Amino acid sequence: MTKLKHIIQVDEIQLKIYREMSPEKKLDIAIKLYHSARLLKKIALQKQHPDWSDDQITRELRNIFLYART
Repeated sequence: MTKLKHIIQVDEIQLKIYREMSPEKKLDIAIKLYHSARLLKKIALQKQHPDWSDDQITRELRNIFLYART
């Protein structure tokens, strides 16, 4: 099986799983993904700007997610 066929097959399985999920479960997954993304971005900002205070990191994180910037 080629890599592309494997990816397509996995995507189809994943779609089937999502279709069978309740709306509440989908929302729960979305919220967890959002919080994971914020945590990863916070860690990246702390590494990029070790001299920034926690307040500066929090403000920048809020702006990034509010205005969908990277």
